[in-house]
Amino acid sequence: MDKLLPGVETAAAQLSEHGGEKAAIAIKTTDTVHKTSVVTWGSPRTESGGGWTVGGMAKGAGMLAPGLATMLVVLTTDADLENDVLDKALRAATRTTFDRVDSDGCMSTNDTVLLLASGAAGVTPGYEEFAEAVRQVCDDLGQQLIRDAEGASKDIKVEVINAATEDDAVEVGRSIARNNLLKCAIHGEDPNWGRVLSAIGTTRAAFEPDRLNVAINGVWVCKNGGVGEDRDKVDMRYREVHIVADLAAGSETATIWTNDLTADYVHENSAYSS
Repeated sequence: MDKLLPGVETAAAQLSEHGGEKAAIAIKTTDTVHKTSVVTWGSPRTESGGGWTVGGMAKGAGMLAPGLATMLVVLTTDADLENDVLDKALRAATRTTFDRVDSDGCMSTNDTVLLLASGAAGVTPGYEEFAEAVRQVCDDLGQQLIRDAEGASKDIKVEVINAATEDDAVEVGRSIARNNLLKCAIHGEDPNWGRVLSAIGTTRAAFEPDRLNVAINGVWVCKNGGVGEDRDKVDMRYREVHIVADLAAGSETATIWTNDLTADYVHENSAYSS
Protein backbone atom coordinates (compact mmCIF):
# COMPACT_ATOMS: atom_id res chain seq x y z
CA MET A 1 0.00 0.00 0.00
CA ASP A 2 2.90 2.37 0.60
CA LYS A 3 3.62 2.16 -3.13
CA LEU A 4 -0.01 2.25 -4.32
CA LEU A 5 -1.44 5.09 -2.24
CA PRO A 6 0.99 7.81 -3.42
CA GLY A 7 0.07 6.90 -7.01
CA VAL A 8 -3.63 7.16 -6.23
CA GLU A 9 -3.11 10.54 -4.57
CA THR A 10 -1.06 11.83 -7.51
CA ALA A 11 -3.67 10.62 -10.04
CA ALA A 12 -6.54 12.11 -8.02
CA ALA A 13 -4.84 15.48 -7.97
CA GLN A 14 -4.73 15.45 -11.77
CA LEU A 15 -8.43 14.71 -12.28
CA SER A 16 -9.85 16.85 -15.04
CA GLU A 17 -12.84 16.90 -17.38
CA HIS A 18 -10.25 17.01 -20.15
CA GLY A 19 -8.32 13.99 -18.88
CA GLY A 20 -9.99 11.31 -20.98
CA GLU A 21 -7.15 10.85 -23.43
CA LYS A 22 -4.56 10.66 -20.66
CA ALA A 23 -6.63 7.97 -18.95
CA ALA A 24 -6.90 5.99 -22.19
CA ILE A 25 -3.13 6.15 -22.61
CA ALA A 26 -2.52 5.18 -18.98
CA ILE A 27 -4.42 1.86 -19.21
CA LYS A 28 -2.40 0.56 -22.18
CA THR A 29 -0.27 -2.56 -21.76
CA THR A 30 0.81 -4.20 -25.02
CA ASP A 31 -1.52 -1.86 -26.92
CA THR A 32 0.32 0.11 -29.59
CA VAL A 33 -2.32 2.85 -29.63
CA HIS A 34 -4.87 4.16 -27.17
CA LYS A 35 -8.53 3.60 -28.01
CA THR A 36 -11.35 6.09 -27.58
CA SER A 37 -14.74 6.72 -29.17
CA VAL A 38 -17.56 9.23 -28.82
CA VAL A 39 -21.09 9.64 -30.16
CA THR A 40 -23.09 12.84 -29.66
CA TRP A 41 -26.84 13.03 -30.24
CA GLY A 42 -28.83 16.21 -30.63
CA SER A 43 -27.53 19.78 -30.56
CA PRO A 44 -24.50 20.70 -28.48
CA ARG A 45 -25.27 20.91 -24.77
CA THR A 46 -26.14 24.35 -23.45
CA GLU A 47 -27.33 25.66 -20.12
CA SER A 48 -30.90 25.23 -21.30
CA GLY A 49 -30.38 21.62 -22.31
CA GLY A 50 -30.06 19.95 -25.69
CA GLY A 51 -27.79 17.13 -26.78
CA TRP A 52 -26.15 14.30 -24.89
CA THR A 53 -23.07 12.20 -25.41
CA VAL A 54 -21.78 8.67 -24.97
CA GLY A 55 -18.01 8.24 -24.89
CA GLY A 56 -15.62 5.47 -24.05
CA MET A 57 -12.08 4.18 -23.81
CA ALA A 58 -10.74 0.64 -24.12
CA LYS A 59 -7.59 -1.33 -23.48
CA GLY A 60 -6.74 -4.66 -25.04
CA ALA A 61 -4.43 -6.21 -27.61
CA GLY A 62 -4.08 -9.86 -26.62
CA MET A 63 -6.14 -12.54 -24.87
CA LEU A 64 -9.20 -11.04 -26.53
CA ALA A 65 -12.11 -13.44 -26.35
CA PRO A 66 -15.55 -13.00 -24.82
CA GLY A 67 -16.15 -14.25 -21.31
CA LEU A 68 -12.91 -13.39 -19.57
CA ALA A 69 -10.71 -11.38 -21.89
CA THR A 70 -7.90 -9.05 -20.91
CA MET A 71 -10.08 -6.16 -21.95
CA LEU A 72 -10.96 -3.03 -20.00
CA VAL A 73 -13.67 -0.68 -21.28
CA VAL A 74 -15.13 2.36 -19.54
CA LEU A 75 -18.11 4.11 -21.12
CA THR A 76 -19.56 7.37 -19.84
CA THR A 77 -22.61 9.43 -20.67
CA ASP A 78 -24.00 12.75 -19.53
CA ALA A 79 -27.55 11.54 -20.21
CA ASP A 80 -29.88 11.34 -17.21
CA LEU A 81 -30.94 7.69 -17.00
CA GLU A 82 -31.69 5.11 -14.32
CA ASN A 83 -29.49 2.12 -13.59
CA ASP A 84 -31.87 -0.41 -15.11
CA VAL A 85 -31.90 1.45 -18.44
CA LEU A 86 -28.10 1.69 -18.47
CA ASP A 87 -27.79 -2.01 -17.68
CA LYS A 88 -30.22 -3.03 -20.41
CA ALA A 89 -28.54 -0.87 -23.05
CA LEU A 90 -25.05 -2.05 -22.12
CA ARG A 91 -25.95 -5.75 -22.14
CA ALA A 92 -27.64 -5.38 -25.51
CA ALA A 93 -24.61 -3.59 -26.95
CA THR A 94 -21.96 -5.97 -25.61
CA ARG A 95 -23.88 -9.00 -26.88
CA THR A 96 -23.26 -8.05 -30.51
CA THR A 97 -19.97 -6.16 -30.16
CA PHE A 98 -17.43 -7.11 -27.48
CA ASP A 99 -18.91 -10.60 -27.14
CA ARG A 100 -18.20 -11.13 -30.84
CA VAL A 101 -14.61 -9.94 -30.86
CA ASP A 102 -12.43 -13.06 -30.71
CA SER A 103 -8.78 -12.39 -31.42
CA ASP A 104 -7.16 -15.58 -30.19
CA GLY A 105 -9.73 -17.55 -28.20
CA CYS A 106 -7.75 -16.98 -24.99
CA MET A 107 -9.31 -15.66 -21.81
CA SER A 108 -7.98 -13.97 -18.71
CA THR A 109 -9.65 -12.83 -15.49
CA ASN A 110 -9.72 -9.10 -16.02
CA ASP A 111 -12.37 -8.17 -18.54
CA THR A 112 -14.60 -5.31 -17.50
CA VAL A 113 -17.12 -3.15 -19.34
CA LEU A 114 -18.59 -0.29 -17.31
CA LEU A 115 -21.18 2.34 -18.22
CA LEU A 116 -21.32 5.39 -15.96
CA ALA A 117 -23.93 8.16 -16.19
CA SER A 118 -23.52 11.62 -14.68
CA GLY A 119 -26.85 13.12 -15.75
CA ALA A 120 -25.02 16.39 -16.35
CA ALA A 121 -26.79 17.06 -19.64
CA GLY A 122 -30.15 17.12 -17.89
CA VAL A 123 -31.60 15.17 -20.82
CA THR A 124 -33.37 11.80 -20.67
CA PRO A 125 -33.21 10.30 -24.17
CA GLY A 126 -35.50 7.59 -25.43
CA TYR A 127 -34.23 4.06 -24.86
CA GLU A 128 -33.84 3.13 -28.53
CA GLU A 129 -31.68 6.11 -29.46
CA PHE A 130 -29.59 5.78 -26.30
CA ALA A 131 -29.07 2.03 -26.83
CA GLU A 132 -27.99 2.72 -30.42
CA ALA A 133 -25.44 5.30 -29.28
CA VAL A 134 -24.00 2.84 -26.76
CA ARG A 135 -23.89 0.15 -29.44
CA GLN A 136 -22.05 2.45 -31.86
CA VAL A 137 -19.39 3.30 -29.28
CA CYS A 138 -18.98 -0.37 -28.29
CA ASP A 139 -18.75 -1.44 -31.92
CA ASP A 140 -16.13 1.21 -32.69
CA LEU A 141 -14.02 0.26 -29.67
CA GLY A 142 -14.34 -3.44 -30.51
CA GLN A 143 -13.06 -2.76 -34.02
CA GLN A 144 -10.13 -0.83 -32.58
CA LEU A 145 -9.27 -3.77 -30.33
CA ILE A 146 -9.11 -6.11 -33.32
CA ARG A 147 -7.04 -3.69 -35.39
CA ASP A 148 -4.49 -3.50 -32.58
CA ALA A 149 -4.39 -7.23 -31.80
CA GLU A 150 -0.92 -8.48 -30.95
CA GLY A 151 1.10 -9.19 -34.08
CA ALA A 152 -1.91 -9.10 -36.41
CA SER A 153 -1.49 -8.31 -40.09
CA LYS A 154 -5.08 -9.11 -41.15
CA ASP A 155 -8.43 -8.09 -39.67
CA ILE A 156 -10.86 -10.91 -40.42
CA LYS A 157 -14.62 -10.43 -40.56
CA VAL A 158 -16.38 -13.80 -40.30
CA GLU A 159 -20.00 -13.41 -41.40
CA VAL A 160 -22.28 -16.41 -41.03
CA ILE A 161 -25.53 -16.19 -42.98
CA ASN A 162 -28.65 -18.31 -43.44
CA ALA A 163 -28.21 -20.16 -40.16
CA ALA A 164 -31.12 -21.95 -38.48
CA THR A 165 -30.71 -19.90 -35.29
CA GLU A 166 -28.63 -16.95 -34.13
CA ASP A 167 -26.88 -19.26 -31.65
CA ASP A 168 -25.87 -21.52 -34.55
CA ALA A 169 -24.52 -18.53 -36.45
CA VAL A 170 -22.46 -17.37 -33.46
CA GLU A 171 -21.12 -20.87 -32.78
CA VAL A 172 -20.05 -21.34 -36.39
CA GLY A 173 -18.52 -17.87 -36.58
CA ARG A 174 -16.55 -18.44 -33.42
CA SER A 175 -15.33 -21.86 -34.59
CA ILE A 176 -14.05 -20.33 -37.84
CA ALA A 177 -12.46 -17.42 -35.97
CA ARG A 178 -10.60 -19.78 -33.61
CA ASN A 179 -9.28 -22.14 -36.28
CA ASN A 180 -5.51 -21.72 -36.10
CA LEU A 181 -4.92 -23.46 -39.42
CA LEU A 182 -7.22 -20.99 -41.14
CA LYS A 183 -5.67 -18.04 -39.32
CA CYS A 184 -2.24 -19.14 -40.55
CA ALA A 185 -3.58 -19.55 -44.09
CA ILE A 186 -5.05 -16.05 -44.02
CA HIS A 187 -1.70 -14.69 -42.85
CA GLY A 188 -0.14 -16.38 -45.88
CA GLU A 189 -2.89 -14.89 -48.10
CA ASP A 190 -4.15 -18.36 -48.96
CA PRO A 191 -7.98 -18.45 -49.49
CA ASN A 192 -8.20 -21.96 -48.03
CA TRP A 193 -11.94 -22.59 -47.90
CA GLY A 194 -11.43 -26.22 -46.87
CA ARG A 195 -10.31 -25.00 -43.48
CA VAL A 196 -13.51 -22.95 -43.20
CA LEU A 197 -15.57 -26.07 -43.89
CA SER A 198 -13.62 -28.11 -41.35
CA ALA A 199 -14.28 -25.45 -38.71
CA ILE A 200 -18.01 -25.50 -39.51
CA GLY A 201 -18.00 -29.29 -39.22
CA THR A 202 -16.86 -29.23 -35.59
CA THR A 203 -19.98 -27.36 -34.47
CA ARG A 204 -23.48 -28.46 -33.44
CA ALA A 205 -25.07 -26.09 -35.95
CA ALA A 206 -27.70 -27.30 -38.40
CA PHE A 207 -26.38 -27.62 -41.97
CA GLU A 208 -26.10 -30.04 -44.87
CA PRO A 209 -22.50 -30.49 -46.10
CA ASP A 210 -23.53 -30.42 -49.75
CA ARG A 211 -25.32 -27.08 -49.36
CA LEU A 212 -22.51 -25.06 -47.76
CA ASN A 213 -21.16 -22.01 -49.57
CA VAL A 214 -18.10 -19.96 -48.68
CA ALA A 215 -16.95 -16.60 -50.04
CA ILE A 216 -13.61 -14.95 -49.33
CA ASN A 217 -13.37 -11.27 -50.22
CA GLY A 218 -16.40 -11.50 -52.45
CA VAL A 219 -15.39 -14.61 -54.39
CA TRP A 220 -17.55 -17.72 -53.82
CA VAL A 221 -14.67 -20.19 -53.69
CA CYS A 222 -16.92 -22.96 -52.35
CA LYS A 223 -20.38 -23.74 -53.73
CA ASN A 224 -22.61 -26.55 -52.52
CA GLY A 225 -19.82 -28.06 -50.47
CA GLY A 226 -17.38 -28.26 -53.40
CA VAL A 227 -15.16 -26.19 -55.63
CA GLY A 228 -16.66 -22.85 -56.61
CA GLU A 229 -15.14 -19.89 -58.38
CA ASP A 230 -11.44 -19.79 -59.21
CA ARG A 231 -9.61 -19.10 -55.94
CA ASP A 232 -6.99 -17.12 -57.86
CA LYS A 233 -9.62 -14.38 -58.15
CA VAL A 234 -9.42 -13.73 -54.39
CA ASP A 235 -7.44 -10.57 -53.66
CA MET A 236 -5.94 -10.83 -50.19
CA ARG A 237 -3.30 -8.11 -50.41
CA TYR A 238 -5.16 -5.75 -48.10
CA ARG A 239 -5.52 -5.86 -44.35
CA GLU A 240 -9.25 -6.59 -44.12
CA VAL A 241 -10.41 -10.09 -45.05
CA HIS A 242 -14.12 -10.88 -45.31
CA ILE A 243 -15.24 -14.51 -45.00
CA VAL A 244 -18.90 -15.37 -45.60
CA ALA A 245 -20.14 -18.81 -44.57
CA ASP A 246 -23.59 -19.63 -45.95
CA LEU A 247 -25.18 -22.52 -44.01
CA ALA A 248 -28.31 -22.63 -46.18
CA ALA A 249 -30.30 -23.71 -43.13
CA GLY A 250 -32.41 -20.67 -42.20
CA SER A 251 -32.40 -16.89 -42.10
CA GLU A 252 -30.30 -15.94 -39.06
CA THR A 253 -26.90 -14.23 -39.20
CA ALA A 254 -24.00 -13.23 -36.95
CA THR A 255 -20.60 -11.65 -37.41
CA ILE A 256 -17.44 -12.45 -35.45
CA TRP A 257 -14.25 -10.42 -35.79
CA THR A 258 -10.82 -12.01 -35.46
CA ASN A 259 -7.30 -11.67 -36.86
CA ASP A 260 -4.57 -13.80 -38.37
CA LEU A 261 -1.93 -15.78 -36.48
CA THR A 262 1.58 -14.47 -37.06
CA ALA A 263 5.17 -15.02 -35.96
CA ASP A 264 4.94 -11.64 -34.24
CA TYR A 265 2.08 -12.94 -32.09
CA VAL A 266 4.17 -15.95 -31.06
CA HIS A 267 7.10 -13.68 -30.22
CA GLU A 268 4.90 -11.31 -28.24
CA ASN A 269 3.71 -14.20 -26.07
CA SER A 270 6.91 -16.21 -25.78
CA ALA A 271 9.74 -13.70 -25.40
CA TYR A 272 9.09 -13.12 -21.71
CA SER A 273 8.38 -15.04 -18.54
CA SER A 274 5.59 -14.13 -16.15
